[in-house]
This record gives sequence, structure tokens and C-alpha cells, in this order.
Amino acid sequence: MMNKGLIGAGLLIGALFAPLPASADGVQEGYLIYNDMCATCHGKDMMNPGLAFDLRKFPQDDKARFVTSVSKGKGTGMPPWEGKLSAEEIDLLWAYVKSGG
Repeated sequence: MMNKGLIGAGLLIGALFAPLPASADGVQEGYLIYNDMCATCHGKDMMNPGLAFDLRKFPQDDKARFVTSVSKGKGTGMPPWEGKLSAEEIDLLWAYVKSGG
């Protein structure tokens, strides 16, 4: 006979560590990448601390510029992420940035 309390605890622990379901537009996944790779300079939830470009103001119709900036970097302030982020991860970041946060 199984203990219902143990089963419930196991289900709760499994839910806590399960990956987030993929969102159709990639915003959720982009948010996770952003928080891991970008938030230090660009701010949590794109709330700019004044250290870097305010990504909430990035032109939503200029994905090519975004991809180039992330891949190649910008001057001395923005490091190049090419080789550290895949093209798919950069696309997911774009989905999050384009969403406005």
C-alpha cells in the first residue's frame, strides 16, 4: 500500500524541478536566457539600471541589428556572444526583447 503523502510530495518535487513548457512564441525561453546572460547589464526584466542600452526601446522591426549586436558586440560595452549563444538562443532572446519584457 502506497503512502499518499509520499506520492504527493514526490509529485510536488517533480513539478518544482520540471522544465518550463515551451511557449509557442519563445518568450518564456528567451526570458530565461536573458536573466542568465543579459540581466546583469541590461537589468532584471529589462528594467535598465542605467549601465547599458534600454532594451525596451529596441526597434521591434530590426531583428538583424539585434542579432548583429548580440553576436558581434558593440564597442567596449557590449561583449560579443557569438560562440557562447547559439542562433536559436539569440532568436529566443529576440522573442523576449520584442515582447517588451
